[in-house]
Amino acid sequence: MTKTNQPTILVINDDGITAPGIKALMETMKEIGRVVVVAPDSPQSGMGHAITIGKPLRLDKVDLYEGMEMYRCSGTPVDCVKLAVNVVLKGQKPDLCVSGINHGLNNSINVLYSGTMSAAVEGAIEGIPSIGFSLDDYTLQADFSHCLKFVKSIALEVLANNLPPATLLNVNFPNIKHIKGIKVCRQAAAKWAEEFDERMDPHKRPYYWLTGVFQMNDQGEDTDVHALEHGYASVVPVQFDMTAHHAIPLLNGWKWSEPGF
Repeated sequence: MTKTNQPTILVINDDGITAPGIKALMETMKEIGRVVVVAPDSPQSGMGHAITIGKPLRLDKVDLYEGMEMYRCSGTPVDCVKLAVNVVLKGQKPDLCVSGINHGLNNSINVLYSGTMSAAVEGAIEGIPSIGFSLDDYTLQADFSHCLKFVKSIALEVLANNLPPATLLNVNFPNIKHIKGIKVCRQAAAKWAEEFDERMDPHKRPYYWLTGVFQMNDQGEDTDVHALEHGYASVVPVQFDMTAHHAIPLLNGWKWSEPGF
């Protein structure tokens, strides 16, 4: 905590610094502590954990909302976290990193593609308690008011209790006025069945739009998808250690060839 006993809270997103979701999140976090906002200067959805290499990054202080310390970054959501910690805060770790509120869900497999969640993952890599927030509404007219009390409550719980090492939270809200409560869940086993819509440009060269269908084959009642479908906010603990620990005993039982065989 700071000398004033107020936590410093880093606010990031992937929808861009002018998105309504980040405005709702920063205003809610302002009720808890000192807020520092570092966000992309344009939408960066689906960027995953991309970072900018080989070209300069721009970081500009902006005055979009009165009394709010805000910076816009030319890079990705992960770039924003790195610049926030190393440049804006000059190496001083914030007490909390929150990302969002994303316009659209980041449940199930979406966590791997999400710029929102990758920013939170980067916060956790830096050793900062981190949370990603998303709402099931992709529109710029999204109403976040019904989920803000849960956002504040979850943030306060993380500040009070911390999180296990190398762990962060993925929080998703259904788009309903009366959320029933919070369910701690596992990530549902699902995937996107991608299709590419081929079109022709004026020069008769093909180009493609990515489309697809979300395939849900997991019928478990303990998943984030099930919770959201039944009117609850889902909270999934996420780790960035991608080791498949359960597969190590299996692989150790294989007869690996020695070099030269």
